[in-house]
Amino acid sequence: MRVVIQRTQHASVTIGGKLKSAIGPGMLILVGIEDADGPEDIDWLCRKIVNLRIFDDENGVMNKSVLESGGDILVVSQFTLHASTKKGNRPSYIRAARPEISIPLYEQFCAELGIALGKPVETGEFGADMQVELLNDGPVTICMDTKNKE
Repeated sequence: MRVVIQRTQHASVTIGGKLKSAIGPGMLILVGIEDADGPEDIDWLCRKIVNLRIFDDENGVMNKSVLESGGDILVVSQFTLHASTKKGNRPSYIRAARPEISIPLYEQFCAELGIALGKPVETGEFGADMQVELLNDGPVTICMDTKNKE
């Protein structure tokens, strides 16, 4: 699994002109899933994400987690995170998992992340044409891939 985490002042997802989800201060997480991903990837990511110290403490130092700061999380599926640009100018998405694999893993990731956070996470809609807005705070953007844990 590959994620891009952005610390936000606010973020939202709109589908077909209708607001689907919105958060205040917290994290927007874009998640890409590949065939080789499984429950162990979800467990590792959820632990890392909720404990990632990217929120300012009282001294303005990034020393607090989303748990400690009381922030929200918005998760959006994004198969393009697995784009390969090695050949030609058109990206290949062959590494991205098909919906029958990725949808259950995406749903499990969102559910377990909500448990780890102690409150439900907001989501986009898998496979939909979404408009995602955010005000990146910092800016702070962190990329993580479960295939590079070590």
